[in-house]
Amino acid sequence: MTELHIKNMVCDRCISVVRQEFNNLGIRPIEVDLGVVKLQENLDAKTKSVVSEMLISHGFELLDSDKSRLIEHLKSSIITKIHHTEYVDIKVNWSVLLSEELKQDYNSLSSLFSSVEGITLEQYIIRQKIERVKELLFYDELTLSEISYKVG
Repeated sequence: MTELHIKNMVCDRCISVVRQEFNNLGIRPIEVDLGVVKLQENLDAKTKSVVSEMLISHGFELLDSDKSRLIEHLKSSIITKIHHTEYVDIKVNWSVLLSEELKQDYNSLSSLFSSVEGITLEQYIIRQKIERVKELLFYDELTLSEISYKVG
Protein backbone atom coordinates (compact mmCIF):
# COMPACT_ATOMS: atom_id res chain seq x y z
CA MET A 1 0.00 0.00 0.00
CA THR A 2 1.18 3.51 -0.85
CA GLU A 3 0.34 6.71 1.01
CA LEU A 4 0.51 10.01 -0.82
CA HIS A 5 0.58 13.12 1.33
CA ILE A 6 -1.12 16.17 -0.13
CA LYS A 7 -0.83 19.78 0.95
CA ASN A 8 -3.82 22.16 1.21
CA MET A 9 -6.59 19.60 1.68
CA VAL A 10 -8.73 21.26 4.33
CA CYS A 11 -12.36 20.26 3.81
CA ASP A 12 -14.75 17.59 2.59
CA ARG A 13 -14.97 19.28 -0.82
CA CYS A 14 -11.18 18.92 -1.17
CA ILE A 15 -11.51 15.20 -0.44
CA SER A 16 -14.25 14.89 -3.05
CA VAL A 17 -12.24 16.75 -5.72
CA VAL A 18 -9.10 14.68 -5.10
CA ARG A 19 -11.05 11.40 -5.13
CA GLN A 20 -12.78 12.35 -8.40
CA GLU A 21 -9.52 13.42 -10.07
CA PHE A 22 -7.76 10.20 -9.08
CA ASN A 23 -10.69 8.25 -10.53
CA ASN A 24 -10.48 10.35 -13.72
CA LEU A 25 -6.84 9.29 -14.04
CA GLY A 26 -7.85 5.64 -13.67
CA ILE A 27 -6.32 5.36 -10.21
CA ARG A 28 -8.69 3.90 -7.62
CA PRO A 29 -7.76 5.08 -4.13
CA ILE A 30 -8.47 2.82 -1.18
CA GLU A 31 -9.05 5.85 1.02
CA VAL A 32 -8.99 9.65 0.66
CA ASP A 33 -8.77 11.72 3.81
CA LEU A 34 -7.57 15.20 4.72
CA GLY A 35 -4.00 15.35 3.45
CA VAL A 36 -3.66 11.64 2.64
CA VAL A 37 -4.55 9.35 -0.26
CA LYS A 38 -4.01 5.61 0.20
CA LEU A 39 -3.46 3.51 -2.90
CA GLN A 40 -3.22 -0.24 -3.36
CA GLU A 41 -0.39 0.03 -5.88
CA ASN A 42 2.83 2.01 -6.12
CA LEU A 43 3.01 4.78 -8.70
CA ASP A 44 5.77 4.90 -11.27
CA ALA A 45 7.62 8.19 -11.81
CA LYS A 46 5.56 9.19 -14.86
CA THR A 47 2.22 8.57 -13.15
CA LYS A 48 3.41 10.36 -10.03
CA SER A 49 4.31 13.37 -12.19
CA VAL A 50 0.83 13.34 -13.79
CA VAL A 51 -0.76 13.11 -10.33
CA SER A 52 1.39 15.99 -9.10
CA GLU A 53 0.36 18.20 -12.05
CA MET A 54 -3.30 17.34 -11.53
CA LEU A 55 -3.07 18.25 -7.85
CA ILE A 56 -1.34 21.55 -8.60
CA SER A 57 -4.09 22.45 -11.09
CA HIS A 58 -6.57 22.22 -8.19
CA GLY A 59 -4.46 24.15 -5.67
CA PHE A 60 -2.98 21.11 -3.93
CA GLU A 61 0.59 19.87 -3.77
CA LEU A 62 2.13 16.43 -3.50
CA LEU A 63 4.47 16.30 -0.51
CA ASP A 64 7.65 14.30 -0.70
CA SER A 65 9.68 15.26 2.35
CA ASP A 66 9.05 13.95 5.85
CA LYS A 67 9.13 17.49 7.25
CA SER A 68 6.46 18.66 4.82
CA ARG A 69 4.31 15.66 5.67
CA LEU A 70 4.68 16.32 9.37
CA ILE A 71 3.68 19.97 8.99
CA GLU A 72 0.65 19.05 6.89
CA HIS A 73 -0.33 16.44 9.48
CA LEU A 74 -0.11 19.15 12.16
CA LYS A 75 -2.27 21.49 10.08
CA SER A 76 -4.81 18.78 9.30
CA SER A 77 -5.10 17.85 12.97
CA ILE A 78 -5.69 21.46 13.98
CA ILE A 79 -8.17 22.09 11.17
CA THR A 80 -10.08 18.90 11.97
CA LYS A 81 -10.32 19.80 15.65
CA ILE A 82 -11.42 23.40 15.01
CA HIS A 83 -13.51 23.13 11.84
CA HIS A 84 -14.89 19.60 11.90
CA THR A 85 -15.88 18.96 15.50
CA GLU A 86 -19.04 20.16 17.16
CA TYR A 87 -17.31 21.99 20.02
CA VAL A 88 -13.68 22.80 20.77
CA ASP A 89 -12.98 22.23 24.45
CA ILE A 90 -11.85 25.53 25.95
CA LYS A 91 -9.39 23.62 28.13
CA VAL A 92 -7.84 21.64 25.26
CA ASN A 93 -4.10 21.35 25.76
CA TRP A 94 -2.87 21.66 22.19
CA SER A 95 0.70 20.71 23.02
CA VAL A 96 -0.38 17.41 24.59
CA LEU A 97 -3.00 16.70 21.93
CA LEU A 98 -0.61 17.28 19.00
CA SER A 99 2.39 15.54 20.52
CA GLU A 100 0.30 12.46 21.37
CA GLU A 101 -1.33 12.35 17.94
CA LEU A 102 1.95 12.72 16.06
CA LYS A 103 3.97 10.79 18.65
CA GLN A 104 6.68 13.44 18.81
CA ASP A 105 7.92 15.99 21.30
CA TYR A 106 5.88 19.20 21.12
CA ASN A 107 8.93 21.46 21.29
CA SER A 108 10.44 19.88 18.18
CA LEU A 109 7.07 20.03 16.38
CA SER A 110 6.68 23.67 17.31
CA SER A 111 10.23 24.57 16.24
CA LEU A 112 9.85 22.81 12.90
CA PHE A 113 6.48 24.42 12.24
CA SER A 114 7.76 27.90 13.08
CA SER A 115 10.89 27.55 10.96
CA VAL A 116 8.95 26.40 7.89
CA GLU A 117 5.70 28.36 8.20
CA GLY A 118 7.06 31.60 9.68
CA ILE A 119 4.45 31.64 12.46
CA THR A 120 4.11 29.70 15.69
CA LEU A 121 1.71 26.81 16.14
CA GLU A 122 -0.22 28.93 18.63
CA GLN A 123 -0.63 31.69 16.04
CA TYR A 124 -1.80 29.13 13.48
CA ILE A 125 -4.38 27.75 15.94
CA ILE A 126 -5.66 31.27 16.67
CA ARG A 127 -5.91 32.03 12.94
CA GLN A 128 -7.91 28.84 12.38
CA LYS A 129 -10.25 29.77 15.21
CA ILE A 130 -10.71 33.23 13.70
CA GLU A 131 -11.53 31.68 10.32
CA ARG A 132 -14.07 29.39 11.98
CA VAL A 133 -15.67 32.33 13.80
CA LYS A 134 -15.87 34.31 10.54
CA GLU A 135 -17.55 31.35 8.85
CA LEU A 136 -20.09 30.97 11.66
CA LEU A 137 -20.80 34.73 11.67
CA PHE A 138 -21.35 34.67 7.91
CA TYR A 139 -24.04 32.00 8.19
CA ASP A 140 -25.74 34.01 10.95
CA GLU A 141 -27.29 30.94 12.59
CA LEU A 142 -25.75 31.25 16.06
CA THR A 143 -25.49 33.97 18.67
CA LEU A 144 -22.08 35.35 19.62
CA SER A 145 -22.22 33.39 22.87
CA GLU A 146 -22.95 30.17 21.00
CA ILE A 147 -20.09 30.84 18.58
CA SER A 148 -17.75 31.58 21.47
CA TYR A 149 -18.70 28.32 23.16
CA LYS A 150 -18.48 26.34 19.92
CA VAL A 151 -14.95 27.58 19.06
CA GLY A 152 -13.62 27.45 22.59
